[in-house]
Amino acid sequence: MRALVAALVACALLAGCSVDPAPEATTPDPEPSATAPRASAAPESSEAPAASPTPSPSDQASTATGFHDAGSQADGQVAQLEAAGRDADADAIRRIAEQPVATWLGEWMQDVTGTVAGTTRAAADAGQVALFVVYAIPGRDCGLHSAGGVPEDQYLDFVRDVADGIEAGSRTWIVLEPDALAQMGDCDGQGDRAGLLAGAAEILDDAGADVFLDAGHSGWRAPEDVIARLETVGTEHLAGFSTNTSNYQRTEDERAWAEPIAAATGLEFIVDTSRNGNGSNGEWCNPSGRALGEPPQILDDGPMRAVAWVKAPGESDGTCNGGPPAGQWWMEGALALAGAA
Repeated sequence: MRALVAALVACALLAGCSVDPAPEATTPDPEPSATAPRASAAPESSEAPAASPTPSPSDQASTATGFHDAGSQADGQVAQLEAAGRDADADAIRRIAEQPVATWLGEWMQDVTGTVAGTTRAAADAGQVALFVVYAIPGRDCGLHSAGGVPEDQYLDFVRDVADGIEAGSRTWIVLEPDALAQMGDCDGQGDRAGLLAGAAEILDDAGADVFLDAGHSGWRAPEDVIARLETVGTEHLAGFSTNTSNYQRTEDERAWAEPIAAATGLEFIVDTSRNGNGSNGEWCNPSGRALGEPPQILDDGPMRAVAWVKAPGESDGTCNGGPPAGQWWMEGALALAGAA
């Protein structure tokens, strides 16, 4: 089935065929991406192997077998559809469930450290990369569909809870705060956003993670704007930046936009391809006509480190275009994404 998914997606990409709406990159005040939190339970696993020196970024890319599948809401939906006799729909949702997606970490979770510990141990045992999204910045999403976050004086403590769960010697990648860099300064309640992002990157880097600060996408900020914002935060503790999180921009457009940023900063980048199979129609919140994108893959291709499913397909962007609140499972949208792939 995985091979079939890859073939279907590749076909879609060749035929015209990576958290929200996409104004032109030159627009001074674009709308944010449609990021939405998700929480998945940490899988049980045996004790991790003895700690070893953390590989360099290039070593991680070349030795990892892929991203660890910690599960998603799609898994349970497949079983429910099969129990209801909806075999065709179950097969469609299985296209989502069979791909590894990132685990989102935010203030809605009761045991962040335990979730990270279980996932990183399991990934280490399998020789795979554990992929997380830290999504708890104060003033998150400027009060839109994914509003929330932790208070400013508690944010770095939250990040330390994440860091405490990272298994020594594991390959752990963290997408840091979707939209936060691109929205920096756009609304009140952000506190010292640049300082918070810099502090979080240092804590996670010191814990052994590769940190990818989210940079928005090709339809949002111009490359020179992103470069300036990255320099404001500082790149010392970053392995790279992430693009297209929860958005729909085509992979080739993201790459063309990201490569000048990578060249100027010396960073690598990853692209969220979870829902970009048909590209963007200019909308960001549960737009119709979109499709699953290229399956997750760790690359050795210049500064482009990987394509990943950062946003879990099937989880709503928010209460728009018929969807439920952000992060909740939306069967209609999931079936449309899978069916169009």
